[in-house]
Order: sequence, then structure tokens, then C-alpha cells
Amino acid sequence: MKPPPVEISFSPVDNQRLANLCGALDENLKQIETVLDVTIARRGEHFSLRGKSAQTLLAADALRNFYGQAQHHLSIEQLQLGLIEMMNPTHAVNHAAADIPSTETASPALITRRGDLRGRTPRQVQYLQQIQKHDITFSIGPAGTGKTYLAVASAVDALERDIVARIVLVRPAVEAGERLGFLPGDIVQKVDPYLRPLYDALYDLMGFDKTSKQFERSAIEVAPLAFMRGRTLNQSFIILDEAQNTTPEQMKMFLTRIGFGSKAVVTGDVTQIDLAKHLKSGLVEAQQVLEKVRGIAFTHFDAEDVVRHPLVQRIVNAYQKYDRG
Repeated sequence: MKPPPVEISFSPVDNQRLANLCGALDENLKQIETVLDVTIARRGEHFSLRGKSAQTLLAADALRNFYGQAQHHLSIEQLQLGLIEMMNPTHAVNHAAADIPSTETASPALITRRGDLRGRTPRQVQYLQQIQKHDITFSIGPAGTGKTYLAVASAVDALERDIVARIVLVRPAVEAGERLGFLPGDIVQKVDPYLRPLYDALYDLMGFDKTSKQFERSAIEVAPLAFMRGRTLNQSFIILDEAQNTTPEQMKMFLTRIGFGSKAVVTGDVTQIDLAKHLKSGLVEAQQVLEKVRGIAFTHFDAEDVVRHPLVQRIVNAYQKYDRG
């Protein structure tokens, strides 16, 4: 027997809020239906929701929540981020943290172009805190959990505050199951395809023009992992992305490049190793070797920390269930 629909209505109705809530051609309602797996029927300010009991109650809460925010246009990004936070009850911790400053729960304020940037899950908040407190931080977890983006945001913040003199972006040039062939151009152009996610984050956090100027004055540097040997980086914020594709020798070499006044963040997903079968991942080994070394922090993200399109969390969960058989 199907559960009865959940009925909600807004009274007295504000027609502008109602229009902003529903979106053009009810696009926002369709987003809520897709993400929460419910069906929403609307007649004016009256909504009828059908689906599993828990999902319909969550959808009703989402409608009330977004109606409260709908004095202005609701962007798709705003809507999807709100749904992600509602889908994971632990995210509510961070909402409280936004209003109640606390050294334990408050997400650090970062100076970037994104005024709304903050950790959106407890682990993301912990990650940002660990980056600020430790000289070396490892973040390990699936795609979409903010490992790289939050590392770049922390680097931009450190550069803006003059805590460091430059940002150094490092990534191993390992092809993800595809043969890319010969890449023309100088060394920066050759590794550009591998560093594109880092560039995208920089453009989002600093703007294209400012990022370009920082590259011109060498305040932001691209350093292919293979070219790190023999260097010592002082007063730098160094990000090693896709670290699951380093060998143990490369990982040790990278970590010993860190000089005075520098911070390093190492990010990776140990479920997506693209190394040859006979090679061990340097990130996997580093977890075992360095886990108890004082001054080094580890953050382990999970599917519930995914902050991308809400369907990404479902995709990650589905693959995890499939892999477990």
C-alpha cells in the first residue's frame, strides 16, 4: 500500500517567492524531485508530494527551506548545495558553526573571490582546520569531496594574507587508462591537461585576470612531479594532486622538498590508481608510514562528503556497494 501524499502550502502566499522557489518552468521542483526521488504536484501555493515516507518529509522540509530563501532568485548551484546539506544530517553541524564561532566546529574564513566558501560537511571543516594547523596535510577520498578545491582555496587564502610567497601546483603525469600520445609545446603546455582541475579552481577562486597576473610574476608555479627532484621550496604552499599515482620513491622525494615557512597538501583517491599493476602507490604507503608522525594530518573523506551535483553522491555509493559485492 502506497503511503498517502504529504501536503504542504504557503499562506499567506508571496507570489514572487513562489515563482523563485519553483523556478522557470518548475525547474527547481524538478531538481528536488530528481535528487530526493519524489513526485511533486503543484496547484498555486499548494504542493502534494509522493514517494517514500522519509523522502517526502525531506522534500517538504526542502520546499519550506527554499521558500524562506526565495526572496531572491535561487540558482541551481544554491539549490543543489542546499539539497546536499539536507540529505546528510551531519551537515547541519556546519550550519550552526556559521552562526556560533567555535574553535571546534567553525569553518575557517578564507579570503577568496567566493564569499560563500566554507566547509560544508564536518570532515571538510576538519580538513580546512588541519591545513591551517599543520605543515603537511593528506586528504584521501572519492571524487567530489572537495579535496583539491579546498586545498587550492587554502593556498589562495595563504597567498592573499602574505603567509606564503607563492603557490606551487604539482601533479604526476599519469594517463587515466588512455593513451594521449605526444604533447607539443613547452613543459607548462605539456602538463597543462593534467593540471586543468587546479587551474579551474584558481580561476573560480581568484578570477581569470588575477590568476594570469600571478602566473606572470611567478607567484603561482606549475612544477611537474618529475622536475621536483633537487629543489627546496621555502615560503610556498605546495599542492600535490592525484597523489595516488605517485610511486613510493616519488612521494618520499616530494615530501622532502618542503622548506622553511612552507605548507604542503597531498590529495588523492586510492580507489582510482592508474599506475602499472606492479607498482605500489606512494599515497597508500604514506598512510602506513606517516600516520603517527606528529605534525602531519590525515583527513579521510567518504561518499557523504561529496559536494558536487547531488547525483554524484548516489553514483559513489552505488559503486562502493558494487565493489563490495
